[in-house]
Amino acid sequence: MENPYIPIRARIEKVVAESSTIRSFTLLPETPIAFRTGQFVELTVPGVGEAPFTPSSSQYSAGPLELTVMKVGKVTSALHELGKGQSVGVRGPYGKGYPLEQFRGKEILICGGGVGLAPLRSLLLTLRHDIDLYRSVALRYGSRTPQDILYKNEIQNWREDGKLDVKVTVDHGDSGWRGDVGLVTAILANSVCDPHEAVAVVCGPPIMMKFATFALLDIGFTPKNIYLSMEKNMSCGIGKCGHCRIGSYYACKDGPVFTYEQVEDLREVWE
Repeated sequence: MENPYIPIRARIEKVVAESSTIRSFTLLPETPIAFRTGQFVELTVPGVGEAPFTPSSSQYSAGPLELTVMKVGKVTSALHELGKGQSVGVRGPYGKGYPLEQFRGKEILICGGGVGLAPLRSLLLTLRHDIDLYRSVALRYGSRTPQDILYKNEIQNWREDGKLDVKVTVDHGDSGWRGDVGLVTAILANSVCDPHEAVAVVCGPPIMMKFATFALLDIGFTPKNIYLSMEKNMSCGIGKCGHCRIGSYYACKDGPVFTYEQVEDLREVWE
């Protein structure tokens, strides 16, 4: 029987510094890894350990796998020390992705905060690939400062894309910032869409997700049409260790994508 914990070897093809603490890695696995946008993989730094990450590349991307990683602990710190040509391990994909078949014909409102834009980039690129299947696609993104904004060049291209509606805000601007200043919930409230004909997707720090969800409810979205990416303490990836329990759910198997309807009564959902 094949050991599910043995990773596939992957070569680092490219590293991009997105900010002082966030880097994007382009990996080339020895065996291609197909995934549905919203699913996650476990990445191993040899001799250090492994951690879960959601790919930031499109599900239609053949071959290379892109991950955007914030430096927050032992594994991510070690990963940030690696460069082009070095190897890591990848296993997966795991979990359930976004149910794109249920998004068809609807307005899609994507709300992201901080590094939460990484998995949302995968969703946005995937939606853009089949853009005619959806009524509209909008991105509302919030960052702490202009320097912390991810994918700066890409965001500019997205803004100029006539088939995407993109707005960005920062908590604290500087002398060179000409965009919105304030929490992402402010530009979310000003989004033009019919909540009865739309779905919303939220990903970011727990406190941001909490208040973005409440803002969406205030706009008129129903809990079943709000999708949350709940990457909560996932470890084994296959529902064995129990670290990622959310009520009766395992984030690694039943998620990491949940509707708010599934988790709204669980007090630990925002912890």
